[in-house]
Amino acid sequence: MNPPERTAASSAYANYVLAILFVAYVFNFVDRQIISILLEPIKKDLQVSDSAMGFLTGPAFAIFYATLGIPIARLGDLWIRRTIIAIGLALWSGMTAVSGLAQNFTQMALARVGVGVGEAALSPPAHSLISDYFPAEKRATALGIYSMGIHIGILFGVVAGGWLEEFWGWRLAFLVVGLPGVALALIVRFTVREPERGATERKPLPSGPAPKVAEVIRFLASKRSFRHLSLGIGLTAFAGYAFATWAPTFLRRIHGMEGGELGTKYGLALGVGGAIGSVLAGVIADRLGRKDKRWWMWVPAIACAGPLPFTMFFFFHPDPNWAIAFSFPGLAIAAMYQGPVFATVQNLAPVQMRAVAAGVLMFVTNIIGLGLGPQAVGWLNDFVFHEHGSEAIRHSMVTVAVIMGFWSMVHFILAARALPGDLAEAEES
Repeated sequence: MNPPERTAASSAYANYVLAILFVAYVFNFVDRQIISILLEPIKKDLQVSDSAMGFLTGPAFAIFYATLGIPIARLGDLWIRRTIIAIGLALWSGMTAVSGLAQNFTQMALARVGVGVGEAALSPPAHSLISDYFPAEKRATALGIYSMGIHIGILFGVVAGGWLEEFWGWRLAFLVVGLPGVALALIVRFTVREPERGATERKPLPSGPAPKVAEVIRFLASKRSFRHLSLGIGLTAFAGYAFATWAPTFLRRIHGMEGGELGTKYGLALGVGGAIGSVLAGVIADRLGRKDKRWWMWVPAIACAGPLPFTMFFFFHPDPNWAIAFSFPGLAIAAMYQGPVFATVQNLAPVQMRAVAAGVLMFVTNIIGLGLGPQAVGWLNDFVFHEHGSEAIRHSMVTVAVIMGFWSMVHFILAARALPGDLAEAEES
């Protein structure tokens, strides 16, 4: 007996869902990264160290964001994904607004924990939804567009945060960017339809309940390509979050830039450059991947070491305007890893594992990248390069960029070697 046919949504509605999830991801990163432009005034107001601010932007957020991502992803394989996203969106938006009311470091840390808990509900269910709206040969492009939300979110976060802080202070900045997310949560809940799972697949779906988390982890760990790509994306995120978090403080301390000017110039470079790279990576990986699937990993490998010449120019050029301008190509190249990596994991994992598979990937990415990257720069500033005074931040950021750039590239190259065999096994299963 033939299995019942699965019907995919129209391309217009699939694009609408992708657009809504993209906007949700923009809000996600506005609320997550606005703190980077506000680090210096928050530090002065709360009277804490660089290490403490590194903890606030790294572990305080990442531990809860990453660890809760897996059980929420498991729920995403069992329950209604759009509802999970809507609840998380309302929670993290509200907690962002609450951050503006914090009167001491402990209150701020607890608010950031709340943001992390809410944001854990977005990407694993979103990856799974996108995979049910777009077939395998279009997923890198679709997930690249979704990932563009990171960079547009950072752009709006630092530009808006810079100007709001300059005219009304850092507290109002949190309130203004947090509250609109509650309205978006209602749009997600009432306009996004839950698709049939596996609607874009061309093979029969397995019967029975979704596998348990431990089964998914064992399955992914058995894939050599997944082991290397997860380490590769974690180390890439280490450098990326370290840069995105501390670059505004670098520009304040080294070049004396402030508020609105800093947010506008840096935000445009990071946001526009990253958005271009994110979409371009998905298109390139989908196109070249039709001939050789290893391009799904070679593109991220290029994104690791490729930006370094431009990044070094940013760190050492004496004119901040030229430094930001010449960092633009590097920021575009640096963003060319998310879409191909996310799509590869969705293609490796069976339909019933996809949300948890995304959750496992996000766990590794954020424990290594978000949990350690910003904290590492703060720690290096305070304990390794502190004798260099204001120059300490330059030495810290260069150290992180160079080590992580080459180290992550090695893992993506090794992932590319193993990928064809692992994909063949996935097709047969």
